[in-house]
Amino acid sequence: MPLSREAPIGGCNSSLPRRYFHCYMQKRVSIGNKLYLSVVSLFLIFAVSFVVFQQYREKQYKVDTLNLRLQAFNNELHDAMQISGKGIDEAFINSFLLSHNDRLGNRATTNDLRVTIILRNGKVVFDNVHKNYESMANHASRPEVKEALARGNGSIVDRNSRTLNHDYFYSATYFSKEGYIIRSALPYNVDLARNLQTDQHYIWFSLAVMIILILVLYRFTHRLGSNITMLNDFAARADRSEKLDAEELIGFYNDELGDTAARIVKLYLKLQRTQQEQNVLKRQLTQNVAHELKTPVASIQGYLETIQENPRIDDKTRDLFLQRCYAQSKRLAALLNDMSMLNRMDDGADVITYEDVDVAELIRAIAKESQFNLEQKEMTMNYTVPQQIMLHGNRSLLYSIFRNLTDNAIAYAGKGTHIELTAHWKAPYWCFVFSDNGIGVAPEHLPRLFERFYRVDKGRSRKMGGTGLGLAIVKNAVRVHGGSISVKNNPTGGLRFDFTLKP
Repeated sequence: MPLSREAPIGGCNSSLPRRYFHCYMQKRVSIGNKLYLSVVSLFLIFAVSFVVFQQYREKQYKVDTLNLRLQAFNNELHDAMQISGKGIDEAFINSFLLSHNDRLGNRATTNDLRVTIILRNGKVVFDNVHKNYESMANHASRPEVKEALARGNGSIVDRNSRTLNHDYFYSATYFSKEGYIIRSALPYNVDLARNLQTDQHYIWFSLAVMIILILVLYRFTHRLGSNITMLNDFAARADRSEKLDAEELIGFYNDELGDTAARIVKLYLKLQRTQQEQNVLKRQLTQNVAHELKTPVASIQGYLETIQENPRIDDKTRDLFLQRCYAQSKRLAALLNDMSMLNRMDDGADVITYEDVDVAELIRAIAKESQFNLEQKEMTMNYTVPQQIMLHGNRSLLYSIFRNLTDNAIAYAGKGTHIELTAHWKAPYWCFVFSDNGIGVAPEHLPRLFERFYRVDKGRSRKMGGTGLGLAIVKNAVRVHGGSISVKNNPTGGLRFDFTLKP
């Protein structure tokens, strides 16, 4: 079952493993919820600020647009007064207002548009709504008048008229050459407020977008938080060395983080299985080592006890027992030496010293050293290798490769057989073939020949003094030198080892 898949989360009472994680998430605020709340808070602050700013801009735009129209009306009235040559004449101005009641886009008529002319000193000299100019207060302090005197024009929204006790939208234009201010005003009533109001559809649209984005963000952060929480729970359980099964860890969402978390879990479970297998192998190795050591030790102990308990034993028998003790001690020493060599290779390249080694010279030396044993078994050995094969490696390990293969063939190939060793270069490796024409090995034993302490014929192997580690040393030494090795039966009989070594 895949570790990464889409799966719904249920209630706490469910027995499904996914729901176990959900219940765990409910115990505390997960990183996904923290991320969601943080991002949503920032997003809401930004969204509300943007909406308020946009509303303000839209309203300001409408206010500025209306102000421009009133300013244009003020300039048009001023131009008409100058062209007529009548100046501030009430009859002319009233006539002008009657004939221009739609200049503001039907927003003003002579009934609702108020026009006031104010001198530079603040005295009102014309008002189409209030005609008692003497009773009107000085307008120099009015905000729109002060702004017009300072900047040339001024406006204000929703200011109460002290004269008429009504709210107006004022727009004033100062004509410095003539020394007066023309101020037009619209009553700030329901119609004007509605015209200046911003478009509410924009708010509803923004609200809908915000809700959609919040839901999408929740889905994303919820998936993210779920994956992180489950991965964190997995790490905590792994740290406590709790037993973990793949079936308990199938709840990761199918996204990049979920895939990554699932791979981590897979790697951990694989490592856990590998560690369990290694523990089994270590136990087996320990048992094998104990068994292999017990045999020579028991033999030595038995012979020595016999000598000790029988002081009158004849010299010939005593010498025989001592020779056998010596042979078993040699076997014990060889076993310890082979185990030490395997441990060195298992520790890695850091503890192994390297130098330039002529492998062809090693092969020739091993052939000379093995000549006596070959003659005893009526065997022959032929090697076809170049004059020099230079490798950068460990001399002792390289020697052990060819020596163990030779000793193995001498021990098990059979009387009167032949050993053949060839070497050739095939970039980037030196390729070697070591074979004999002996009895070979049954096919079911071939895959296990390189295992430590594995013997095809246990009784015969121990009788011949083998440690059961020779081919394991060969395989590990080849691996240390960047190569690989395989074994098979020759079609005509005997074993064939094919292996490579990197220069």
